[in-house]
Parts: sequence; structure tokens; C-alpha cells
Amino acid sequence: MAWHAQLALDYREQDKKTALHFTHDGPLRVLKSLYPEGLGICHNVLVHPPGGLVGGDVLDIRVHVGESAHALITTPGATRFYRSNGQQALQRTRLQLAAGARLEWLPLETIAYNGCDAANQLEFDLADGAQLLAWDLTALGLPLAGKPYQQGRFTQHLEWPGRFLERGLIDAQDDLLLDGYLGLAGQRCLASLVFASGTPLPRSQRETLLECTHELLQSTPTSVMGGVTSPNEHMLVLRALTPVVEPAMALWKNVWALWRGQIWGLQGVMPRIWSM
Repeated sequence: MAWHAQLALDYREQDKKTALHFTHDGPLRVLKSLYPEGLGICHNVLVHPPGGLVGGDVLDIRVHVGESAHALITTPGATRFYRSNGQQALQRTRLQLAAGARLEWLPLETIAYNGCDAANQLEFDLADGAQLLAWDLTALGLPLAGKPYQQGRFTQHLEWPGRFLERGLIDAQDDLLLDGYLGLAGQRCLASLVFASGTPLPRSQRETLLECTHELLQSTPTSVMGGVTSPNEHMLVLRALTPVVEPAMALWKNVWALWRGQIWGLQGVMPRIWSM
């Protein structure tokens, strides 16, 4: 039996507090709102009780952040796309930010199991003054557990309509993509971290962020192949390849804390769920 789950989150700022209103249908939930940084920033954890997706499953997540509200969303564990039964599994996420809104979209890693047929789509839209920090980390198979990614298809889609589009199909039979030096070069974890601003970022700010990030990359383990760019005046994009998730996640948390401090003057207060 396929699961079709929907979750709609609506954050609103009132009297300097960000509050969440939500609706859901199917096995997709949001845990209690937490305020470890004060009432202005609402932390939430999304939970999918079945623990993963199989063929035919659809998770539809929509997040709206109202004017001047600030939300941080994460997950308690990995999103798992299991072996397909002949149908595609889909996770579709849309983020919409109103003027002056801030959102941190920080789910833990996605695992594409051997034999999966899956698509992971993330689309966002930002009004003037809105800003987004979002990341994605995808592991292909479980190589350390003796379960390599040898069969299956995984489609990754990241889009800001009219400004940025990154879409790729990773076929387990495509040796040139998986192992070629112009592809994944034998690495099995690929990660992206994005900062997006509805209002153009000053060139001086983008250059400062690029320089700070380059310095951080130079101090990372040699197992991390990473680079940061500014594809347009609204964005910074950091990408990395690693053999497994752990070094990429450690780097992403460090860069997230760096960008958070540089851009918003906020400390990198990590969600409590990450340390459990």
C-alpha cells in the first residue's frame, strides 16, 4: 500500500514571536515548536513515522514563512528511499518566503538505497528581503555496510524559478557519471548548501562570504572535494563530494554556522535533535 502524505506549515510573526500553524494528511507530522534562541526563531522537527519511502509513496511538504518570521526546520534522521516495487517514490518540497522572512531548511541526509526509483524535489520562492539557508545531502547506497548503489535511479531537483535550476539523474548503471573524474569521481555522497536572498546581495558581502568559506574549506579533511560559487547576485552555492555522509555533514554544520553569523549575526545554535 502506497502512502500519500501532505504537510503544510505556515509561520507567522506576531508581537516578535514566530508561531506555527499547520495541517497534515497521512503519515507526516511536525513535533512541538521549540524556542532555544528566543521567541523570534521557531525550531521544528518533521517526522515521517514509516521511516522511509517505497515505490508509489509521495511526501508533499509545503512551507510558508510570513513577513518577518524566522523558522528552522530539520528532521530526526535520514530520509530513506528503499528498493522500488516498480513505481517511483517522490518527495516534493516547496518553500515560500514572504517579505523579510527567514527560513533554515536543514533536513538530515537522504539515502538512496540500492534498487530505488526515486525523486527528491525542492523548489523555493523568495519575496524581496526574504532569505533562505537550505541544504541537501544525498548518500548513494550504504557502502560501509556492504550495500553499494549498483541498481536504481535517483533524480535530484533544486529550483528557484527564473533564477536557479539544478537537476540531475543518477543512474546506478552510469559508470562514467559515478566514477569518472568529470562526474562523482567514485564518491558516494553529494551535498549542496544554498544561501538565497530575495534582494540582491552587495558584491562586497558575497566576496567576504566566499573568502571565509574558502578558508574553511582549506582546513577540511582531504576526503572532502568542495567548492563555493556565487552563480548570481542573489545566491551562494556550496557543493561537495565525499565517500560517506559524515565528513560532508560536519562541514555543512560548520559552514551553516559561519554563514549564519556573517549574514544574520546569529550563533550556530544547533537543534537539540542533532545531538540525540
